[in-house]
Amino acid sequence: MIERYTRPEMGAIWSDQSRFSIWLEIEILACEAQAQLGIIPQEAVDEIRAKAQFNVQRILEIEEVTRHDVIAFTTNVAEYVGPASRFIHLGMTSSDVLDTCLGVQLKKAGEILIKGLEALRDVLAQRAVEFKHTVCIGRTHGIHAEPTTFGLKLLLWHQETLRNLERLKAAVDTVSTGMISGAVGTFEHLSPEVEAYVCKNLGLKPAPVSTQVIQRDRHAEFLSVLAIVGSLLEKIGTEIRHLQRTEVREAEESFGKGQKGSSAMPHKKNPIVSERLCGLARLLRGNAMAAMENNALWHERDISHSSVERVICPDSTIALDYMLSLATSMIANLVVYPENMKRNLELTNGLPQSQSVLLALVRSGITREDAYRLVQRNAMKTWDTGQPLLTMLLADDEVTAALGSEELHAIFDDARMLKNVDLIFERCGLEGRP
Repeated sequence: MIERYTRPEMGAIWSDQSRFSIWLEIEILACEAQAQLGIIPQEAVDEIRAKAQFNVQRILEIEEVTRHDVIAFTTNVAEYVGPASRFIHLGMTSSDVLDTCLGVQLKKAGEILIKGLEALRDVLAQRAVEFKHTVCIGRTHGIHAEPTTFGLKLLLWHQETLRNLERLKAAVDTVSTGMISGAVGTFEHLSPEVEAYVCKNLGLKPAPVSTQVIQRDRHAEFLSVLAIVGSLLEKIGTEIRHLQRTEVREAEESFGKGQKGSSAMPHKKNPIVSERLCGLARLLRGNAMAAMENNALWHERDISHSSVERVICPDSTIALDYMLSLATSMIANLVVYPENMKRNLELTNGLPQSQSVLLALVRSGITREDAYRLVQRNAMKTWDTGQPLLTMLLADDEVTAALGSEELHAIFDDARMLKNVDLIFERCGLEGRP
């Protein structure tokens, strides 16, 4: 059994300690760059690097008075550094620090999410191959359609995970952006070389052009991708919730020793993980919408986006990290019931073969309209009486005039309908055998 994995470092990225640590590094790097340009004395930078510290509680105390977080931060750092602190934040504006820090945080968070998606990818691949030839009924509109395999369901999710990995990697690259360009992005009091130096040392790309902020389409793209990943997890959860229904019971979430399903009904085993995934996916979509609304700011900047991002960026990355953990564990430990799949496949007495009969009649020379009429006529009798479709067809003189008994019996063979399963797996790069 694969146990649920957790990554406390995701939450740590968004802590005050982490945020202020990144701010401090940005400020010191900016000083180093300006020293290289001869703007700040090197000995002052050496002193800043040696003495610069902060205290989270002290910053919060100062902010109660200043009502400005960056000023509270620089004030506290100055208490440690002394006179050389006059060179800290030289020529910079608050958003140079805030937005560059956010770029670092989102890059770190995105890299953790990539690892989570890779773990889900691997588990889906393993279980898809395991159930590659496990036949089950396919459903459209919730109604029995034609046979498929449980492995194909898992393979479908595996392929979507691969696409999501590409989306997420691209979004992380997009959002791994910093800026040190001053009050309205014109470098009036700074050299672009300062921005280049700071970003390089933080593993970011400088924004080619900015205002007082990095433009929020980048963040909207990132959070939209998180919502798309969430929609895959919701898709998986929705399917498992259906398959775990008492009337279906083709697969179910594992139920641990000592686990309880209901405070009132001791017999209950509920799809709680799947339901949790479906619920949290709604949160990700809502946050993505908020990120899109953050893109339109007044002129070169307002702060209507700031309060929103303090919620949606930590919440979405932490939530998706948790969801990926849940989903990966759920798939790894999913209990599958092939015997129930076979029972459900036979529940409709051969109706899933209706298209095969239709096509055989067409190939025999009957028009499609007449063939459809003949098959539907017998299929409706099967629905009403519960008698096998094959029995109905063998008793229909119009059908048997076109198709012999041997050919009709051959049609009702699930293996004929699934002859291309191996090919589908090969096209998806999973050619292993269960």
